Amino acid sequence: MKRFQSLLLVLALFLVSLSACAPAATPTPTPTLAPTATAVATATIAPTPTFTVTVAPTIEVPDGMGGTLTLEAPAQKIISLAPSNTELLFAVGAGSQVIAREEFSNYPQEAQALPSVGGSMGKYDTEKMVSFQPDLVLASPLTAPETLQALKDLGFTLVVVPNPTTLEDMYANIELVGKITGHENEAQELVASLKDRQQKILAVVAKASSKPKVFYELDASQDPAKPWTSGPGTFIDQLITLAGGVNVGASLQGEWAQISLEELLVQNPDVILLGDANWGVTPESVAQRTGWEKLDAVKNGKVFPINDDLISRPGPRQIDGLAELVRLLHPELASQVP
Repeated sequence: MKRFQSLLLVLALFLVSLSACAPAATPTPTPTLAPTATAVATATIAPTPTFTVTVAPTIEVPDGMGGTLTLEAPAQKIISLAPSNTELLFAVGAGSQVIAREEFSNYPQEAQALPSVGGSMGKYDTEKMVSFQPDLVLASPLTAPETLQALKDLGFTLVVVPNPTTLEDMYANIELVGKITGHENEAQELVASLKDRQQKILAVVAKASSKPKVFYELDASQDPAKPWTSGPGTFIDQLITLAGGVNVGASLQGEWAQISLEELLVQNPDVILLGDANWGVTPESVAQRTGWEKLDAVKNGKVFPINDDLISRPGPRQIDGLAELVRLLHPELASQVP
């Protein structure tokens, strides 16, 4: 029995030794697959599209009442409360955006077809204005403060276009109206053309050999012996000066003043311009006034009607007014005035 166990032990040791002496098994290689074209190609990822959102800039302008008005877009439904504003709007190409006007707006002709919201004696039909639902109301410094406040209380968006005292101020008003109506380019082109014509007119004035004294009559209906005229520093005063004349009203006090016949006789104007000719005043009716026959302008037939709208309304037609003044004050140069 012991011998059998010993034989088994020897056999086991023999097998172990055989296993130790046997060569190591060669591992079976794992097959490597050739990469496909799809695997080796660099993946191209389409870029995420970008979008540019253009936001229209807001419009900021002085409101003419000490504040600033901000508009999200140009005004499209406008009510004009001054003839000068109406002319400015049409001049910059915004006529189609005007939905109503005050009753004295008579130029251009298309404006007369617009509905009127009143304006006589400073009274406006606010109910009618509300019904139009304007997005902008253009007023003037002549609009009464209480009227402006009432319009603000009703929720109207207001801009008071300044009353210019120089041509440069008038040009600024054109650009203001162009900006708030979306017609900036047209306004700038208009200003450039007006300035060019102004310079050409002034070049003609420079050839004048004299400076006639001018009386500009605004209104003689209350008292023909004390008519109203334009005083120092006014637009009329400036235009007369630019046209090569001397405004006799510049010696008075205040922008608008009455002048007596006695003072007129002292000043003795060379030319009388009838700004009230639109209301029926004629050179013949002036010559019939007591004492006026003594004035040189009357004696020499130098009393002329003039369209006061060209002079008093602060708008583009004031350059037409300047040209007309030069023709009347310096007839020898009239053919050269552009």
